[in-house]
Amino acid sequence: MLVVRFSSIGDVLLTTPLLRAIRQRHPGAHLTVLTKTAYAPLLTDNPRLDRVIAIGPGEALPALAARLRADRFTHLLDLHQSLRSRALRVLVPGSWSTYPKHRMARSLLIHTKRDRYRARRSVAERYFAAARGLDVRPDGAPPEFFFGSDVELEAERWLAQDGMTHEAYVAAAPGAAHATKRWPLNQWRALLARLDARGVPVVLVGGDGDATMAEALRAERPGRTRTAAGRAGLQLTGALLKRAAVVVSGDTGAMHMASGVGTPVVALFGPTVEAFGFFPYTPLAQVLQRDLECRPCSSQGGPRCPLAHHRCMADISPDEVAAAVTRWLP
Repeated sequence: MLVVRFSSIGDVLLTTPLLRAIRQRHPGAHLTVLTKTAYAPLLTDNPRLDRVIAIGPGEALPALAARLRADRFTHLLDLHQSLRSRALRVLVPGSWSTYPKHRMARSLLIHTKRDRYRARRSVAERYFAAARGLDVRPDGAPPEFFFGSDVELEAERWLAQDGMTHEAYVAAAPGAAHATKRWPLNQWRALLARLDARGVPVVLVGGDGDATMAEALRAERPGRTRTAAGRAGLQLTGALLKRAAVVVSGDTGAMHMASGVGTPVVALFGPTVEAFGFFPYTPLAQVLQRDLECRPCSSQGGPRCPLAHHRCMADISPDEVAAAVTRWLP
């Protein structure tokens, strides 16, 4: 059985409830996932899987298809529905199935604010439509992000450098791929000041594009703030999130990584809304958002607020976030 989901962090992790259900219902199945090399670490240690096929940015689709045809998969699940995955379905004949992305309902909600979504279902549950005929159902449990004990030890050594091994800390993900999904930097500064006043250390996480912002925040409070942004890969980041008391994040991959390792999440949502299916898929979460007539303004965020006020994020106050974080601190 082949499951295709090329990217990104959250989308890949949200496949894991389906992978778990398939493994439990069909323990003898040979289960393979195809994803991009950059996201393979999210799945390589997942015990539900037999194999992860990682494709690099330069790999030609015909060559990949030839590899897949040789495996003669009995079931092929396209959980991406991109031009590339559709081309793959042509090049690798077989019993393909997919799931509804509700593109029309999403577009209608963005452009007219009319909500035609029939149910508030997470993408993690929508994926199950691709497995119709396999007799699997969502169990309601969160996504899963696995990594080895060596990564756990690496996280422990990383924290030990500043004596944080046994301290309860807050992990914060200030970045996002799209600017409108980012909480304003001044609000992050104010939140860190409040945590600093309580003696709560902070570990900043994120990708290469978040490193400069994270370093600026760290430099202002070097005593109680460390940054792993741009310095830690996906698995080490996951291990640092697992050790945190709580994670503060926007609508980003870090939010889903935290859900996958069982850490509570305070999630800040602005341009996107629950109907799209990407709220944290865990009971250990609190979503902070503002009920504004202009929401949602896009499906994934954008470079600037269309109305030039960015109130959806700017109106979420540091005091409100600090209060939500405090709920999860020891």
